[in-house]
Amino acid sequence: MIDPNPLKLPNLKFDKYSPLVNRMEKESGDRSNPIWLLINPKYSSVRNDIWAPILEEIQDKVYRKLHTRIDSKKIFIKNTVSDIGIVPNTSNPWVTEVAEADEIVMLRDSIHKHQPKILITFGILTCEYVRRVFDIRPEKEPKYWSTTNLEDEFERSIANFDINQINRIPLPRRVIKSSNFIEDCNLASWEDSENYFRDIGTKIANRIIENKDRLKIWIE
Repeated sequence: MIDPNPLKLPNLKFDKYSPLVNRMEKESGDRSNPIWLLINPKYSSVRNDIWAPILEEIQDKVYRKLHTRIDSKKIFIKNTVSDIGIVPNTSNPWVTEVAEADEIVMLRDSIHKHQPKILITFGILTCEYVRRVFDIRPEKEPKYWSTTNLEDEFERSIANFDINQINRIPLPRRVIKSSNFIEDCNLASWEDSENYFRDIGTKIANRIIENKDRLKIWIE
């Protein structure tokens, strides 16, 4: 459960973004669905180039084990930020004026109301954004979220998965060579795309399969 009255956190300062982001669909699916995907709207290719292959792997594992499929149209997908890129205005980005962004407050209220069981994020900014939604004070600067540390956070979220609470699952970063952006040039152990999608999809699918009777996500 999220504390509906959390302590205020330092605000983040963001760069302005391309008008293209304004034209993107801000959200889709059903807020009451147990699976949420929160993405950075700057990276419009994430849905097709990252999420779609991962979801395909999840669906494959689920179908082979349960002979059913997830109703993917009801998965709630939302752009989480209106401005892109952390731009600290001090040498220490966490020593800033205390403020609450309206979007963080609204997202916190929405998560508190609907209590999604699987809250997936992609990218450093979205991961840190959601940490603020949950009132988790940063122990390190944003640069702490290197590829390796993001992978470690993903593995911890899978290992500590608990269907009785909201599970924050940050997807490890990787390069999308066919797209117009590069999120990170250091692929570490996720260099091979096929392995990346299979490994991520399998680990998420295993948790879904284990809790199949507690998740109302199936095609009827």
